[in-house]
Order: sequence, then C-alpha cells, then structure tokens
Amino acid sequence: MANLIKQNIQHVYERISESCERSNRDPEDIELLLVTKTVEPERIRKAAENGFTEVGENRVQEAMRKVGQMSDEDLQLDWHFIGHLQSNKVNKVVRFASMVQSIDRMKIVRKMNRRLKKVDKTMDVLIQVNVSGEKSKYGLDPDNTMEFVREAAEYSRLNIRGLMTIGLFSTDWPKVRSGFRRLRGLRDQLMDEDISNVAMDYLSMGMTNDFEIAIEEGANMLRLGRAIFGERGHPDSYYWPDI
Repeated sequence: MANLIKQNIQHVYERISESCERSNRDPEDIELLLVTKTVEPERIRKAAENGFTEVGENRVQEAMRKVGQMSDEDLQLDWHFIGHLQSNKVNKVVRFASMVQSIDRMKIVRKMNRRLKKVDKTMDVLIQVNVSGEKSKYGLDPDNTMEFVREAAEYSRLNIRGLMTIGLFSTDWPKVRSGFRRLRGLRDQLMDEDISNVAMDYLSMGMTNDFEIAIEEGANMLRLGRAIFGERGHPDSYYWPDI
C-alpha cells in the first residue's frame, strides 16, 4: 500500500511538471489537496508521510470521525471542507476545518460569521462557482458571483481567499477547458475590483480526470483523490450531487 501511494505521488508530480512546462508555469506554485472521502486513516497517514498534509473531506460526519482518529498523530493535518455545507452542520465544520471551499449561499455566510464570532475565530473560505451549469452540482451561477462576493466580503470573520469549481463531468475536453477558463476570468475580474477582505489567492479546480487541463488554465490548487489512493467503488459523480 505504502509503495503504491508513493508511486502514485511520483506519477502525479510528473504529470504536473509536464502540464506546467506546456503552460510556462512553475510546479512549485501548485498546491495539492488530498481528497480523502472513503479513504481510511492509515492510507491518509502514508500520504502525509510523503509530504501531503492538506486533506479535503466532503461529508461532515466522516471528516469528524477521521479528525478524531488522527488527532494524536505526530503529523499535523490541515483539514479542508470541500462538500456542500448544510446550515445545521456549520457549527461542526467550524470546529475542525481550516478552510471551507464550498461557500455558495448567503445563509451559510451569515451563519458561519455568527458562529466564528462566538468562538472568536476567522476562517479562510473559497467561493464555489458552477461553471458547467450542471443541475447535479452546487455553486453559484457565474453571472451572480461578483455580486455575491461583494456581499459576502462584508462579513469580517470570513476571509475570502479565492474561487473553487468542479469541472464538467465529461470527456469533451474543450468544454471542460472552457469552464476552467471562465473561472479564471472571474478571478481576474475580482482581482481588478480590489474588494476589501477579498484576496484571490486560490483557483481550486482540477481533479483526477482533468487536473492537467486545470493547470493549463490557471489552477493553483488541485483536489486529488483517485490519482493518489486508487479507484473507489464509484465514480466521482456519485459522491457530489447528494452530499
């Protein structure tokens, strides 16, 4: 198991380097977030021993269980929440996450801000945008993103650090690329707006099937699960619509 994970990591780095060379980018600028849904703690630990300490979970109960199981580890993990956040789970997510990548409703912004104020914390967040227009996905309509960010920026306990999207579930690569390009364009517009409390540091886009295209279109945070841990029992599309 450990050798397979190590080999997969090496292969991922090779693919990242090749994509960066094609797009004249520096591989050092690319952050990797391990998507650890359904992955048991022992395998997460093996990946962390190879330098992967940023992990992403999209189900609150599973995340809290793993946080508890791994809380006494020498390796300090940085937990991101990347799934659809229900309002009744906000208090729990605030307890373990260092970043929430799936902000797409003002109801969640307001509740998170209240909870963070109560526990005297701030939290980094990314705004999720549905660039593919698929009904099975969460996220803002791209046309509404600018207004949403302006409004969310008024809540001081949330540090808006960038944008996130889930690419089109398709092998029509030009369409996949178009979605990533649209998110990058939104990022550029928001940077030009120079909104207080908004820093467009991250473009979180690209998963196992499409991360090379995402890199070429400007991604600097990749969310990789299968590329590191191997195939799951179901495709990615199974996990996202009902989270």
